[in-house]
Amino acid sequence: MNKQITGTLLMVRPAAFRMNEQTAVNNYFQEKLSINNEEINAKAQQEFDAFVNKLRSHGIEVLVLQDQKELDTPDSIFPNNWVSTHENGNVAIYPMYAENRRKERREEFFELLEESGFKIKSVVDYTEAEEEGIFLEGTGSIVLDRQNELAYCALSARADEELFIEFCEDFEYFPVVFNAYQSVDGKRLPIYHTNVMMCVAEEFCVICLDTIDDKKERKLVIDQLKKSGKEIIAISEEQMHQFAGNMLQVRNDQGEKFLVMSASAHNSLNAQQIAQITKYCQIVSSDLNTIETCGGGSARCMMAEVFLPKA
Repeated sequence: MNKQITGTLLMVRPAAFRMNEQTAVNNYFQEKLSINNEEINAKAQQEFDAFVNKLRSHGIEVLVLQDQKELDTPDSIFPNNWVSTHENGNVAIYPMYAENRRKERREEFFELLEESGFKIKSVVDYTEAEEEGIFLEGTGSIVLDRQNELAYCALSARADEELFIEFCEDFEYFPVVFNAYQSVDGKRLPIYHTNVMMCVAEEFCVICLDTIDDKKERKLVIDQLKKSGKEIIAISEEQMHQFAGNMLQVRNDQGEKFLVMSASAHNSLNAQQIAQITKYCQIVSSDLNTIETCGGGSARCMMAEVFLPKA
């Protein structure tokens, strides 16, 4: 059986972080700050460094790739959107909605993995779909239950159904497709990434069921989660907006398990939800306020999981 959680993460330290004007068109979590871009990047770097140090202090292996300023990639801090790695040695590279995000796909990422002793067997590259205006943004668009070979996907401008099905065929996952919405200025609009409304861990799933407006689709998702033995920890739409769905379960070098999230996500949880989570693992949280506000993404988006075999 495939492992659901890893003890190695690859993260990208930002060099030109700011609010990305190209993603703001359908990422309704992004907001402007009244400070200049240099200050925003400096604050994001401080938050990034503190986050990495906190993960490492718990025995979690973190490989860090430094972004290059000349690339001008404001969202490079979110590598999970363009790449995923798998236990059989395969790597997937994904088509990105925003043109300026496509420059995030760097050879140095794979070089760092190989230098760190990981083996890449083959690469499945879906990026040609960009030419047709078709997108699927990695484990932002797809939330994987690796143990049970299930892949969850909330459809959006960044998550094409046909390409998602193709991914599932290539990587041998059963597709669970649905629509998820958030309220924006009185309208129900698609949530840009599945991983802001749900997180699948080994024994449980944190999910904002209120975003799945269609009752049949909601029942389908609940049934799949229950069938695969996950305890459902429901969060509200308000908690989702504090990034309480954007979490990732990891383990350390001692085999201890942690649910990693931002401080805002942690602070939004109630006592019952915390008790449900800590029954299974410890919580690790870090302040990511600048990154969340300008980037519209949080802790989960910053961590590219490494599942590759050792060479």
